[in-house]
Amino acid sequence: MTLESKKVHPQEKINLHHRNKHRGRYPLKDLCASYPALKAYVHVNDFEDESIDFSNPKAVTMLNAALLKHYYQIDFWQIPAGYLCPPIPGRADYLHYMADLLGSSLNGKIPTGSKIKCLDIGVGANCVYPIIGQREYGWSFVGSDIDPIALKSAEKIVKNNIVLKDKVNLKLQSNEEAIFKGLFEHNERYDLSICNPPFHASMEEAKAGTLRKLSNLKQQRVNKVMLNFGGQSQELCCKGGEVQFINNMILQSKHYAKNCFWFSSLVSKSEHLEGIYKNLEKAGVKQVKTIPMSTGNKITRIVAWTFLDKPAEKLWVSNWEF
Repeated sequence: MTLESKKVHPQEKINLHHRNKHRGRYPLKDLCASYPALKAYVHVNDFEDESIDFSNPKAVTMLNAALLKHYYQIDFWQIPAGYLCPPIPGRADYLHYMADLLGSSLNGKIPTGSKIKCLDIGVGANCVYPIIGQREYGWSFVGSDIDPIALKSAEKIVKNNIVLKDKVNLKLQSNEEAIFKGLFEHNERYDLSICNPPFHASMEEAKAGTLRKLSNLKQQRVNKVMLNFGGQSQELCCKGGEVQFINNMILQSKHYAKNCFWFSSLVSKSEHLEGIYKNLEKAGVKQVKTIPMSTGNKITRIVAWTFLDKPAEKLWVSNWEF
């Protein structure tokens, strides 16, 4: 292969948030030094670059563990086979944009420290949002999930990392129809809630999407489903897909309008926005923010809403301590 034919990679992923630690190419040598188990999955690709096989679930899991060790000082990170193994850069982006949103109430100063409390709806077995949010901003987290196995995995991650001790609490949502009920006991208050909702209406739809993604990765048609980022059915799909889940979230968030500053969710499909906006208007929210995000070739966005008017917002922020 000649030098001229070698594929040129951008040195910086400019679409990621400017504070995102993952804007550069993965430093695989450094990652292997931090997490030696990754080395077995690194190979030289057709363009004479070191890489991993992103269609291999084990390789993706090892990469995540290495990233969390190298950048966030997470010594132990394991998840059960078949559970969602999320791309770290995209998860970090969500949190950085939410930090900016909180900071917009403080003339751009981002609130940090354990007094800032975040609710992660569907924390999953991976516990990635609480890890990144705590390590980047010092926030405290409550993570909820309907899956006891996922929660047990997340609890093990928290227990085995001293940097997360007393910073992340986990709660089982025993009612699959409820999103917030039971999480606001004793009039608890959260500065923000985040959610990566089940995107698909069925596993068949999820598998079709995976086949398209794997075909793009391999640059050839793939007919066998292999979830390279994993995912149980409750993580990937629900009745009505993401639009129904988010609309249920909006409806239920009304009951906790004074208990959470900013509610938010990822929205993967732009065609869902019109209906979501209509439901937010019906719910009587005071502000709606749509924040575009782009990771690689994937375009998505965050929709955030609050029931606080400006005087209530000012009072809320006045209670933040630094």
